[in-house]
Amino acid sequence: MRASLPGPPITNYARPAAPAFTATPTLQSTAFSPLIRGTPPPSAVASASPVRPPIGGYTHGVANYDITRGHAGRAPQTPYIPTMGPVTGLNTPVHGATGTEHSATPGLISGPTSESASLPGSAITFPEEPEDLCGSHAPHAGMGQSSLWGFFKGVAEKPLVKTVLDKTKHSVESMITTLDPGMAPYIRSGGDVDIVVTSNKEVKVYAVRDAFQEVFGCATVNGELAESNIAPQPVGYAAGLKGAQERIASLRRSGVIHEKQVAVSIESFIAELLPDRWFDIGCLILEDPSLGLQLEVFTQATPLPLHFVQQAQGETPPNYGLRWSGLATTIGEVLERSLPHTTRTDWHVSLTGLSRRHMVHSAAKVLAGLYKQRLMARGS
Repeated sequence: MRASLPGPPITNYARPAAPAFTATPTLQSTAFSPLIRGTPPPSAVASASPVRPPIGGYTHGVANYDITRGHAGRAPQTPYIPTMGPVTGLNTPVHGATGTEHSATPGLISGPTSESASLPGSAITFPEEPEDLCGSHAPHAGMGQSSLWGFFKGVAEKPLVKTVLDKTKHSVESMITTLDPGMAPYIRSGGDVDIVVTSNKEVKVYAVRDAFQEVFGCATVNGELAESNIAPQPVGYAAGLKGAQERIASLRRSGVIHEKQVAVSIESFIAELLPDRWFDIGCLILEDPSLGLQLEVFTQATPLPLHFVQQAQGETPPNYGLRWSGLATTIGEVLERSLPHTTRTDWHVSLTGLSRRHMVHSAAKVLAGLYKQRLMARGS
């Protein structure tokens, strides 16, 4: 029987202790220390230290760091968004090795200095378009202010565009004067033309003002009450012209207007143009004593029913002192009593559908055109 050999001696070996290292590295005292899990032991790391953000010169911790520091109490903005309003309190930017500007404020890195513009005293930058010195980079976008103005001026001078603009301007002015009639004398008042109308009735003053302002562009037109010193209802062309002249003369004699004042006078009269066919006509005259000029025009003739004229003749006494010039009762007074919803001042619209203001305006525009031609001929 084979004898058993004794085994090797059993020795109690101590298990080596595991290397002592923490799973999470100790947080450094700077605000930008990274939190890294599973960091290998120092012996396994290369001797060269890794590249990290600059951490020198900062003493603030993560918990008590004020993110609005250096931003005037506002939250920090991205480098390429301009700050709305002046930004103060930012330090001077420092240049890094890569050609970029690093802000002294943590977390703000501006773009390259060649492609950005900085606000005075601020590290916040925003893109800036490169200057095109040749003007060939964008031919249409580089149009100067003078060229742009010339373009609009050229378009506005075209006949069709000018007509549209004039109509639009007239519509706006009409709307303003309709909503506030008191604005009419101020919209296009001024210029070298100063006219006094020998009446304070709106139907006459407004018609003459609109006509002269349309012809001259700007004109000052006011009305003054004047007496004609003839019959209330003139009969015949001579009586109508005499009444218009007397209104201007009365204003000059009383000192209401000076001797050289340009004046426009309107006088309505009736005339028998055909046997038993009577018409109402308006006489408009313009006097410019400095030029020794007097111009006369007449409105369109409005037909009158014969019985209305006969009624006005019957109400005028045979011994009426001004019978040489006309009748004591006007046609307007007769029509006001005879026709409902008719006034003595504007009865034309009831008979013809066209207002007296429109009739006076048309004649006054002709008068203004004639006067403008005389002024231009004198100036040349």
